[in-house]
Amino acid sequence: MTAAQLVVLRHGRTAWNASGRFQGQADLPLDETGVAQAGRAAAALAELAPSAIVSSDLTRARQTAAPLAQRCGLAVSTDPRLREIHVGSWEGLTIEEALSVMDPDLARRYLAGEDVRRSATGETVAEVGNRAGAALDEIGLDAAAGSTVVVVMHGLAARAGVCRLVRFPLQTWHRLGGLHNCGWIGVERHHRGDYWRITDYNVTAPRT
Repeated sequence: MTAAQLVVLRHGRTAWNASGRFQGQADLPLDETGVAQAGRAAAALAELAPSAIVSSDLTRARQTAAPLAQRCGLAVSTDPRLREIHVGSWEGLTIEEALSVMDPDLARRYLAGEDVRRSATGETVAEVGNRAGAALDEIGLDAAAGSTVVVVMHGLAARAGVCRLVRFPLQTWHRLGGLHNCGWIGVERHHRGDYWRITDYNVTAPRT
């Protein structure tokens, strides 16, 4: 069994998104704008008649999945491998604040786009790509043949996980634009080959 399509959806906006703070795995809810974004995404994605919805276990992702699940009459299953990158002591800081407490060499490497560990207790992008990509691959392979599955997760984890899923070099992740809140990536299983390919990137539902 293999899904025909995965729709990898970033969660709606939170207060820390609005203020430009590193969230990592902090368990924050959607703000009012995020709730509205999730509702619009649900209306658009329900048209795809998904057979399953899988979410990160963090609150902002589950809240984003909820209106789609209600529209489609589906339960939401969760997988902690879909969580955002863990940023350790950077959590809650703006980029300027994080840079001010970094070792100068680490700050230089981070700004140059190197895959540095997000604080001493955080993760690297490679680690996130491996765990999130493995989860996406399993979700797709375990789904009903020819079905569409919506996977609700987080911005960096989605980009790195999709790179691993489609077998891009992992460093490609930062050449993909950042996902908007409630923006999604469409990934399909090619009908003549044993591989996934990106069909849509950073799509958002229209405002009504």
